[in-house]
Amino acid sequence: MTQAARPAPVLRFAPSPTGYLHIGGARTALFNWLYARHTGGKFLLRIEDTDRERSTEAAVGAIFNGLTWMGLDWDAEPVFQFSRAERHHEVAEQLFATGKAYRCYATAAELEEMRARQRAAGQSIRYDGRWRDKEPSDAEKDKPFVVRLKAPQHGDTVIQDAVQGEVRWSNEQLDDMVLLRSDGTPTYMLAVVVDDHDMGITHVLRGSDHLNNAARQLQIIEAMGWPVPVYGHVPLIHGADGAKLSKRHGALAVEAYRDMGYLPEAMRNYLLRLGWSHGDDEIIPTAQAIEWFDFPGLGRSAARFDLKKLDSLNGHYIREMNDAALTQELVAFAQRTRPEIVLDAAARTRLKAAMPLLKPRAKTLVELVDKAEFLFAEGPRAPDPAAAPVLTPAARGLLGRIAEALDEEPWDSASLEARLRGLADKEGAKLGDLAQPLRVALTGRTASPPIFDILAVLGREEALTRIRAHVD
Repeated sequence: MTQAARPAPVLRFAPSPTGYLHIGGARTALFNWLYARHTGGKFLLRIEDTDRERSTEAAVGAIFNGLTWMGLDWDAEPVFQFSRAERHHEVAEQLFATGKAYRCYATAAELEEMRARQRAAGQSIRYDGRWRDKEPSDAEKDKPFVVRLKAPQHGDTVIQDAVQGEVRWSNEQLDDMVLLRSDGTPTYMLAVVVDDHDMGITHVLRGSDHLNNAARQLQIIEAMGWPVPVYGHVPLIHGADGAKLSKRHGALAVEAYRDMGYLPEAMRNYLLRLGWSHGDDEIIPTAQAIEWFDFPGLGRSAARFDLKKLDSLNGHYIREMNDAALTQELVAFAQRTRPEIVLDAAARTRLKAAMPLLKPRAKTLVELVDKAEFLFAEGPRAPDPAAAPVLTPAARGLLGRIAEALDEEPWDSASLEARLRGLADKEGAKLGDLAQPLRVALTGRTASPPIFDILAVLGREEALTRIRAHVD
């Protein structure tokens, strides 16, 4: 007799569109996406937009854009939680009809008085169940009410967490939570449980700030008799100083990192290593991450965000990227972040030819654009303020003799170096004495890739035009 195959896992990322997709949310999405891809399961997206006052279309768009840039594709149309309010209400009424929920007619003033007494007595602040065993007929006619879950009062609520291990709460400390507010709208706790069930979610992998929510959500699941998903609560990300991650540490929108010149491959690799490990491996391409990712690799301690490590990883991925692909990436980045830059076909050809010279020196696309700027347009280069002093009258005269010495074939880096060294010997100067004014004339700067390679990339006509523009 063969054992029935287990259904493929179904995971979800469920952000609230009250702000942009931040680093912590992106990591949660990545972990869910990787496990779904690792197991051949599904990765679903749910927008938890029940906070109507704070939810915005701009934030929804930013979530979609951030996930798309990260390369985290989802496997079905996104679910919008607010549109499912009728279904959430239906489940609450079902719990009420089966005696697993009840109507509470306590007023706001009565509840505040209850809390004041509990505070004065040094007790935990929790609903005292005053309407738990009463009939709705005991209330005044048409009096507003909320619907509360009739939670177990004894024993423990226990979750076997895939990251944290066994987590236990005493039911005496968990009160009867509200399922429907007095205006009939469902609460977050109810909506999440119903949506997870209806979407067929088998694994709930999220931040540890949701751990206490799991106890309450499990009580609703058990009251409905639904399957319990596998829970995994990942510790939050801290700053390099160990403090809660904030904007000063780098807790920015994912799109901000895109515009700061980071590659999605590097961001995936970096976020993967913030809370998950595979031995001592640091460089883990996405295909390898999909093959390796599993819950046992998730750590129990908070990860620390370190921008220097991200820079280092990003530099690695820039160096490893195919020159043609990197050129295309750089052009798109430059046009998005600096619309004044226009790159024609000739500029793109120069960029691709120069990429082996440029990419070893850059950690971000911002740096790469900056280093490649002398290739964007043809014609003379105006020296920047730091480079201008190099072009003294003597240096300008020297540039005239450099142009004469270089103006012949063949035009390749080895031949160009031989001719320039010959001129240095003739002038009784060091090669660097000639190379520095030449560099300024070609690039407008005092630092650049090797000068003979630059000459070769620019080509004879363009290089000589730039040099002669600075000759007195």
